[in-house]
Amino acid sequence: MASLPSDLGSTTKELITRYYHMASMVLSKLQERNIQHNPPRSGPMFSISQAASLVGRSASAIRIAEAEGRLPHQERNLTGRRKGYTLMDLDTMRQVFDTRPWREESDPPAIIACQNFKGGVGKSTIAVHMAQYLAIHGYRVLLIDADAQASATMQFGYIPDKDLDELDSIYALLQGKPERGIAQIVRKTHFHNLDLIPANLKLYNAEYEVAARIGVHGFDVLTTLARDINKISSQYDVIVMDPPPALGMVSLSVMYAANALLIPVPPSIVDFASTTAFLGMLEETMGALGEHDIQPEYGFVGMVISKSEANIESQRQIVDITNAVFGRSVFSQELRSSAEFNNAASQLKTVFDLTSSTTNHAVRTRCLNQLNQLGWELEGNIKKLWPSKQSLE
Repeated sequence: MASLPSDLGSTTKELITRYYHMASMVLSKLQERNIQHNPPRSGPMFSISQAASLVGRSASAIRIAEAEGRLPHQERNLTGRRKGYTLMDLDTMRQVFDTRPWREESDPPAIIACQNFKGGVGKSTIAVHMAQYLAIHGYRVLLIDADAQASATMQFGYIPDKDLDELDSIYALLQGKPERGIAQIVRKTHFHNLDLIPANLKLYNAEYEVAARIGVHGFDVLTTLARDINKISSQYDVIVMDPPPALGMVSLSVMYAANALLIPVPPSIVDFASTTAFLGMLEETMGALGEHDIQPEYGFVGMVISKSEANIESQRQIVDITNAVFGRSVFSQELRSSAEFNNAASQLKTVFDLTSSTTNHAVRTRCLNQLNQLGWELEGNIKKLWPSKQSLE
């Protein structure tokens, strides 16, 4: 194993400090190149046929509504073609056509924790893409980044430890500090109807501080986040939470606040073992919390096969085992490894952010089809939480 250089006349702590500051400078430059030097971010655009499909009406119905003045006339390019419809335009269409998919006031908001015990399983990728999918399909969505690594936050154009401080995240809320309420830390994003509570590295300190508060105030401290979310939940149909990849104090707060659970499961023995360990620790923890009358209840627990390859036999075997063990909890759509995800992430964006393929048309289409199918399955599970939707089926 390589050792730290000892010929620089520095202690190990001094070397670590030096490495940290040098790496931070490089990271800041990389982030600025991908965020600040690009044009301001804007949401996706849709053709009239895509808009018609998303709002549940025909293209001719949109044209008629525009001709009658019920919808604003679309700006045209030099060839006379519509320039495209924004998410805000789609929301206006759904309002005019009465096709908004919003829950009824009597329905509980879906509060989904996207969680596993191990990092690198696609947790943040799934959380952000599913939040964007739901916004594209007309839902009012809040994404809460509860992970100090702030991967989700960066995909919305923020440099976490430069643009944000501890009061901009749920950090202060978990400490029970009253300086800023939860409504004050919600930010609009470039996706219409998708709001964000961001994160940064300071959130890491909450792990120890929440544990210290529990020592003083008891396990009821873990319900703090749930109570704060309840103050604003009436404004949203779906709240997606991206907690840290560990079952610590922040994750436990997120897990208690949730009423649904989404678990990414890559098809490898190591990841299957990690998922098994996560479920075991979750069972043990829920049992312990139950003794203190703190018991989360989930309307659904969904497993997502993530980062899979179609032609690797060893992975297919793990997929078969996962389906056999977890049955109907496993979503039928896998989210396979794709250069589209990697290339979008390298630009601190999502696949939905990209306006064209970074690989080729077939790869991008395949990737989008997987995201849309996975989102459709998630949407179906969400609707099962809403009694008003069940009465329509």
